[in-house]
Amino acid sequence: MVEARVAQLTGVYAVSALGRGADAQLAGVLAGVPAFGPVDRFDTASRRVTVAATLPEVATLPDELATAIDAACRAAGLNRAQRAGCALLLAVHGGPAVGPTPAVLAGQLAARCGLSGHTRVYTSACVSASTAVADAAARITRDDVERVVVAAGYLVESDQYALFDAGRALAVDGAVRPFSAGRRGLLLGDGVAAVVLESSAVRRRGVEPVAAVVGWGRAGDAFHPCQPEPGGTGLARAVDGALRRAGLPPQSVGYVNANATGTAQSDAAEAAALRRALGGHAAQVPISSTKSVHGHALEASGLLELVVTALALRHGDLPVNAGWLGPDESCPLNVVKDSPQRTEATHALTLNAAFGGANTALLVGVG
Repeated sequence: MVEARVAQLTGVYAVSALGRGADAQLAGVLAGVPAFGPVDRFDTASRRVTVAATLPEVATLPDELATAIDAACRAAGLNRAQRAGCALLLAVHGGPAVGPTPAVLAGQLAARCGLSGHTRVYTSACVSASTAVADAAARITRDDVERVVVAAGYLVESDQYALFDAGRALAVDGAVRPFSAGRRGLLLGDGVAAVVLESSAVRRRGVEPVAAVVGWGRAGDAFHPCQPEPGGTGLARAVDGALRRAGLPPQSVGYVNANATGTAQSDAAEAAALRRALGGHAAQVPISSTKSVHGHALEASGLLELVVTALALRHGDLPVNAGWLGPDESCPLNVVKDSPQRTEATHALTLNAAFGGANTALLVGVG
């Protein structure tokens, strides 16, 4: 019998305001203490909001990405020969932080980290990293490649901060309150992450995977440049696609790490999408958004949240949805509040959505 090919997560690494390394991310999301504080990286005196989740003593984005890629490869046990020929999929946005162009940065990072396969760049806003993961998983399950490195990075900087502040998207009360009554908006956060995805054959070299990406879905709704479709149809189709690809029913989902940014419209639309995709199970499955503690890392969000979702599922404790003030009738969900929730679930969804109506769903499995 031919072994089914599944995209296994064999090496993970991440950096955020919660700390450095995978263990720091897990500890931070389980502690549920938001990492937001005054921004001292640039001048915010003229801004409505002056806080974000930033890591002190951060290096340049290229250096942080190189460190993350190397650490993920070492965690996966890849030697120099195994890195050779490995592709790099990179999620970033343009601008001074990345150098000449994102494509040039991808080539430089591949050379620094010994990855001699092809490179590809994703700049599709907040679904950049999750789209890259879906592409990597598809290539592995089709038997096109043996392994792929996916990396993503965003460090809070003045230009994007100014755009979100001017658009009145940032929470003026300095807290992210996903799905909660009284939510006021999102807050930005640093995020740099890298993962190694490999075929199921990885077990033959004695490496125990962290988790597997067993399903993925992508869908657009093209409702509005900045506003989500109120009924959540695009995101629901993405969830349907992930479940269908994995051959699993909605009841198999034991946790959802939601996209929920703490904005009124998007959280309500996501709740509608979950009800549409999961049916009655949407009211029972535990849900939280780890953006409530580490902030919104834009292009890197999908990868940072994949890492924390996989680690939480493997650890058996589900992260707290911080900032909760009380229920909102537009979000009738089973939100994880007050303390981490113990679980024996084997599958979890991590969801992301972006401007322009782009939606992604990644289905993670352990065990």
